[in-house]
Amino acid sequence: KTINVKGMTCPNCVKHVTKALSGMEGVSDVSVSLEAGTATFTASRDIPAADLAAVLDDAGYELG
Repeated sequence: KTINVKGMTCPNCVKHVTKALSGMEGVSDVSVSLEAGTATFTASRDIPAADLAAVLDDAGYELG
């Protein structure tokens, strides 16, 4: 699954987003691209967009 992430400006942002998404139940293989402004991951369950938005918001970013 690929999502757009707004607000990333540096490699440290990539680390924060990767850590935030990796901490979600059922999420694995997280890969974040600063250049593309996206995060790609494998989900073992259906994850509502609201849950993704909440986790990103807590980390200081926005679901695009």
